[in-house]
Amino acid sequence: WDIVNSSWFQRLRRIRQLGGAYVVYHCAEHTRFSHSLGVYEIVRRMVTEVPDIVNALNEYDKVTIMLAGLLHDIGHGPYSHAFEAVTGTSHEVFTCRIIEENTEITKILEASAKGLAKDVADVIRHKSKNPLLVQMISSQLDADRMDYLLRDAYFTGTKYGEFDLERILRTLRVVDGNRLVVKESGVYAVENYIMARYHMYWQIYYHPVARSYEAVFIQLFNRLKDIFKDNKEYFSDMKVLIPFLEKNVVSVEEYFKLDENSLLYCCSLIQDKDDEIAADLARRLQNRR
Repeated sequence: WDIVNSSWFQRLRRIRQLGGAYVVYHCAEHTRFSHSLGVYEIVRRMVTEVPDIVNALNEYDKVTIMLAGLLHDIGHGPYSHAFEAVTGTSHEVFTCRIIEENTEITKILEASAKGLAKDVADVIRHKSKNPLLVQMISSQLDADRMDYLLRDAYFTGTKYGEFDLERILRTLRVVDGNRLVVKESGVYAVENYIMARYHMYWQIYYHPVARSYEAVFIQLFNRLKDIFKDNKEYFSDMKVLIPFLEKNVVSVEEYFKLDENSLLYCCSLIQDKDDEIAADLARRLQNRR
């Protein structure tokens, strides 16, 4: 509860799940906040309902993996993966920094158990001492993908993104004490999941309008970097952008302040400024051109 109620986690309400795809699928207004809760719920079901996983993990491991599910996307920036092209840093790096660099999240975790922050971050960076934890949160068949495929299919109205989650959970097994596998009778459900993923990528995540929207977003930042070299006064009323234009490494506090709300406000300001290229790109971003 403390994690969910933290300002960092509430920030995810201001980051849409689908980057540029929400301008194509008009109901896809869902956020990283709801997705993160969904991943937590699938992980919670794995550690309480799948007998092999229940027996393979101790109580501390179960808490660690549930927290990793809850926090796995805490480091996302505006427009999700497009923002990684702007910063040159993956959201997983920011996620681990937010968990470990003495933020509100770090303090909540460390107050619960000493070293918990590092253990949660190690799951997300694929360095956990228990490989089973990593597989549950980030593999070819993991809670993250299972949630976002079903969630994105629901909010975009695309039926081919659906698969039988209940069947997959019922057929999950653990071998060698730390390897997640599926019973032979669950293979069809897994094949269905793989095809759902294939269709979702080509129809939604790689939709040409969604990709071009993200391309405009990246070009706007490239233009702002050019302006910043010669005219820092241009940004006097957009201080939230400055760290991303002048530094290679921004602080987590600076990162926290930039979400989609603050970025769109900056876009509205840029439209009235004297650089016509940036103004045009900002207008395109706001008006879907």
